[in-house]
Amino acid sequence: MRLWYIVIKNIFRLPGIIKKMRRLADQEPYDESEAYEYLQEVISIMHRTGSIRTEIYGGEHLPKEGGYIMYPNHQGKYDGYAVVSGHEKPCTVVMDEAKSNFPFIREVIDLVKGKRMELENLKQSLKIINEVADEVKQGRKYIIFPEGGYTEHKKNALDEFKAGCFKSSLKSQTPIVPVVLVDTHKALNGTYLGPVTTQVYFLKPIAFEEYKGMKTAQIAEMVRGKIQEKLDELL
Repeated sequence: MRLWYIVIKNIFRLPGIIKKMRRLADQEPYDESEAYEYLQEVISIMHRTGSIRTEIYGGEHLPKEGGYIMYPNHQGKYDGYAVVSGHEKPCTVVMDEAKSNFPFIREVIDLVKGKRMELENLKQSLKIINEVADEVKQGRKYIIFPEGGYTEHKKNALDEFKAGCFKSSLKSQTPIVPVVLVDTHKALNGTYLGPVTTQVYFLKPIAFEEYKGMKTAQIAEMVRGKIQEKLDELL
């Protein structure tokens, strides 16, 4: 309901927003910083018109140099926007190809040059994993949701983390940043239209030296454990 409310409140502004997103995505040469700044501006509009407040904690933990992958828990449609709203440097995302082509979502993914993964296509998925690893080595920052999706009404509970999500970190040998999302399901899921407060916690990065030699299933369990520990502390 809140998502529709935001769309209706911005119905006359939306065509201009989408037009500019497409222009920034297609510009040559592509300016990642300009595109990312505009996405943050659009998220600010979403916050104002949707009465969404997002509190950010732990930004000082983010690596100052180089690329890394952030692994947040997944609660709903707002989660990616929540992370971007609190992450100063440009970052992008890996998303299920089937869900990435909805109106507006398509423009967002194109704007940040995100990766679309065909979950049932092993060859294409491996190609995306390798591309992400190469780009992170070169300094890009990625968001990957290791639960693979979210189920309605799970709220702040965690599902199992998919081990394959951590292959790009192993290949790139770069830091893993666990991210804890709290109450983000209240933003764009459900029927409540009153003001909501959500929280994003960037936890201390896990350096490659801490997880090298581990299997992806072990890494997944370690990251899930750190996120669950923080949720238990908060809730």
